[in-house]
Amino acid sequence: MEIITVQTAQNIDIDYEIGGLGERILARLIDFAVFLPFLFAAMFAIPYLSNFGIGAYFIILGIIFVFYDLLCEVFFNGQSLGKRVMKIKVISLDGARPKFSQYLLRWLFRLVDFSLTAGLGALITAAMSDNGQRIGDIVAGTVLIRTVPRTKMNNIAFPEVENTYQPLFSQVSQLNDRDIALIHEVINNYFKTGNTTIVYTMAEKVKAHLLVTPPGQMNSLLFLQTIIKDYSHITAQADAL
Repeated sequence: MEIITVQTAQNIDIDYEIGGLGERILARLIDFAVFLPFLFAAMFAIPYLSNFGIGAYFIILGIIFVFYDLLCEVFFNGQSLGKRVMKIKVISLDGARPKFSQYLLRWLFRLVDFSLTAGLGALITAAMSDNGQRIGDIVAGTVLIRTVPRTKMNNIAFPEVENTYQPLFSQVSQLNDRDIALIHEVINNYFKTGNTTIVYTMAEKVKAHLLVTPPGQMNSLLFLQTIIKDYSHITAQADAL
């Protein structure tokens, strides 16, 4: 499974799995199925409607069908009903929620991806591009990912640190078990909710309290993980004395 790493506005790197072709196809079939009840209803209602009523019904249904994907993705955060069922969604390549202009470009290029090429344009480009992007995604700067981050909680569990480990922040000795438990809870909540702001805010508070400046390449999540690791090592060494 291909992976894409996105960096949030709070400088937190998150790994996502690219939505597979099978998931996309099933999501599309589900979206088509949404309209089947309306078609069946029309078949039963035709004998009771005038020509004008029948024409108006199908015109309205056709407009909804044409704009269905655009409206769903704009108002439901990158997901149609089919995408929600299959647990995939559209995001910007920078990890942010796409702008309306990106959704619009992605929707407009459905004409190339599906209508003019009978779906081959989308299939070929999604199979060959690095991030599994169809033409509309490439133009709009979006990507379809699985909604569950690949980064798991076991990445932040209290680690067993070797005796030779050298803490990066000796100032963690100013913290206590309650502080570390709170940091761990914040990270835990982040992985449950995807709320990067709480991680960023906690990291800034810890930096200010300890008067430390992490290396430039260390993001907020990694900083908090390192604080936990350093504290675990220092307290273990103290207990051994």
